[in-house]
Amino acid sequence: MSGHSKWHNIQAKKSKTDAARAKIFTKIGKEMMIAIREGGANPESNSKLRDLITKAKANNVPNDNIERIIKRASGNDAVAYEELVYEGYGPSGVAVIVEAATDSKNRTAGDVRHGFDKFGGNLGQTGCVGFLFSAKGVIEISETDEYGDKVVDSDKLMEDALEAGASDFVEDDGIYTIYTEPDDLSAVTEALSAKGYTFESAESAKVPSTYVSLDNPEDVEKMTKLLDYLEEDDDIVNVWHNWDGNE
Repeated sequence: MSGHSKWHNIQAKKSKTDAARAKIFTKIGKEMMIAIREGGANPESNSKLRDLITKAKANNVPNDNIERIIKRASGNDAVAYEELVYEGYGPSGVAVIVEAATDSKNRTAGDVRHGFDKFGGNLGQTGCVGFLFSAKGVIEISETDEYGDKVVDSDKLMEDALEAGASDFVEDDGIYTIYTEPDDLSAVTEALSAKGYTFESAESAKVPSTYVSLDNPEDVEKMTKLLDYLEEDDDIVNVWHNWDGNE
């Protein structure tokens, strides 16, 4: 079950665009507001909200902030964000899925199209790349703590993860990536948290089935700039792609 995780490489490249960690609080908040409008404010009956709370906690969003978002989203004056999904290609055919939460569809559509056009990609029709991705829960745990001391035993973590209901477990450069079925993310995260594990990330994700390498330095630069551009947009909450991130 253990092995090389290209997902970790993709996340590592993505993390370069997340220098301002505070941005993620706002983005998760928007996702939570949409989830609450669609399925209610009770995470026990709203699995999407439950997974977003898991994601928020893994990103160190304080409980008070989470409760404040839920309360605000439940009110009559909550902003009516719309959930939008765009699909397209980056340089050399890298598949890209962009998920947005916006109060202005025209603004967001224009901004997304501009990014693809500017950095060597092209926006496609719905479904043009979606078939290359599968919905999964993805949890990342570091082998070491912030001081570089080893705090996680891989064999014990794999045993605990599989016992909790994980579907796969891979290791890459001191990061353990645990995959779950979409509906099992929160349960697995809660079980591992109860055993004392802390998370680098934990979220519902779209995981690619195939990966694309970029050998041309110009394509690498354009793809990096496209991801930076998309991640910096406050309306865009998630960007999934199949660039293997080894460059």
